[in-house]
Amino acid sequence: MLNNQGRPTAAGEATASAHPTFTGNKALQVEEALLFEIGRAEVTGVDLDEPEAVKSRLGGLERKGAIGLVGLSEPETMRHFVRLSQKNYGIDTGLFPLGSCTMKHNPRLNEKMARLPGFGDIHPLQPQSTVQGGLELISELARYLMVLTGTSAVTMSPKAGAHGELAGMMAIKAAIEAKGEGAKRNVVLVPESAHGTNPATAALIGFVVKSVPARDDGTVHVEDVKALLGPDVAAIMLTNPNTCGIFEPQVVEIAKAMHDAGAYFYCDGANFNAIVGKAKPGDLGIDAMHINLHKTFSTPHGGGGPGAGPVVLSERLAPFAPLPFIRKEGEKLVMVEDASDAGSAQPFGRVTAFHGQMGMFTRALAYMLSHGADGMKQASEDAVLSANYIRAGLSDLMSIPFPDHPSMHEALFDDEWLKDTGVTTLDFAKAMIDEGYHPMTMYFPLVVHGAMLIEPTESESRASLDLFIMALRDLAMAAKKGDTARFSGAPYHAPRRRLDETRAARTPILKWTPPAPAQAAE
Repeated sequence: MLNNQGRPTAAGEATASAHPTFTGNKALQVEEALLFEIGRAEVTGVDLDEPEAVKSRLGGLERKGAIGLVGLSEPETMRHFVRLSQKNYGIDTGLFPLGSCTMKHNPRLNEKMARLPGFGDIHPLQPQSTVQGGLELISELARYLMVLTGTSAVTMSPKAGAHGELAGMMAIKAAIEAKGEGAKRNVVLVPESAHGTNPATAALIGFVVKSVPARDDGTVHVEDVKALLGPDVAAIMLTNPNTCGIFEPQVVEIAKAMHDAGAYFYCDGANFNAIVGKAKPGDLGIDAMHINLHKTFSTPHGGGGPGAGPVVLSERLAPFAPLPFIRKEGEKLVMVEDASDAGSAQPFGRVTAFHGQMGMFTRALAYMLSHGADGMKQASEDAVLSANYIRAGLSDLMSIPFPDHPSMHEALFDDEWLKDTGVTTLDFAKAMIDEGYHPMTMYFPLVVHGAMLIEPTESESRASLDLFIMALRDLAMAAKKGDTARFSGAPYHAPRRRLDETRAARTPILKWTPPAPAQAAE
């Protein structure tokens, strides 16, 4: 390739550097300044009347000086944030290969439904008689989740996966205490390959965490679990499919071992999108499992507010589901808010002020209804097919840590193939940015050295996957040929170059200060 001066371009060299611009802009790629650099603190973009004097209720904690925020006109404000949004990489701009995060397409039909009057403008403090449609939607979504998982109950309140973990483990703790075993059953088993939130959640509510080793093939073996079982074990927290992208082959045996020991089986459902319509976790023996609606059922991560992490429960745990829950009384749906109205149930309390997140519920149910049972099953099949397609397309160049198991929803590579190339996992990921891709998940799961975890989801076309594979193959061949210059300083073409991440972590600059005025030339 020739640059603008007619000479070969060095690997990674930005050709635009040969023609600097006065503004710093590069065509439509605008060098956007900070708000504090383009605005003025003494002005505002709107006219506000001087407020009437009021008596402070802040007990002497009110601000003494000016807040220091800058004012911008409406055009300046709009341009600033639109330009920043154009620097962002999202699922609407390209393939988003983050493993274990399921960044799939969010159908616009879902967004339209979430904005319907009565759903988009619902308020959690409305009288229940005015939100019967909303309660019916939540109830119907709950029914779908129980059917898909083969479980007896579901709590819709949790706001995200980790919040769901908390609710599920608190239900387990409540069940143990109801049997009078709270004092002795205080150990939770967590595999080495688990999501980091698992041990954190267990420790948060007072459990002692013991690690279960992962076998060389990336799975948890029932004999390793049995070796840790005893009268002090309360539960195991197992992800299935696991974070190595493998379906745990001994999950049924592990569940039986836990139940025979009087303990419970918590399943991390972050990867449920790989088995929807193919396998029901309830049939595999789980007692509780959170479901990331913002992963499995397409609702955007954080879109419209927090995520949603409903928790399905087995018959053993159903009585301990937290408040609030929905119950049908005649022709009317009632949200039970108080333990005194719970009947024979023994709710452990509540995990949030209000009942879940309506925007996420509406999007998820719209996804389910538009796909149907066969469509959701096909989505799982296509997600697994996409991951294995990427794995097959790269396996001759990049090393696979667990070759004996087919991939489920994500393909996992390690850094063995980079040995002696002078290129690291981080270098490779940064070079992906120059090719127009967000990097895959790096260095996770921790049981794999230099891990590169890629999850394409079912949303991508074959053409999209082919281009991604070819881009990674080109990078891999460059690394093997010793073209370290292409990687060591990458990204070269991004609005910002690579940070000194160690220095940024140790000496972060948390406050903007005006630069010193430039000295006039003499």
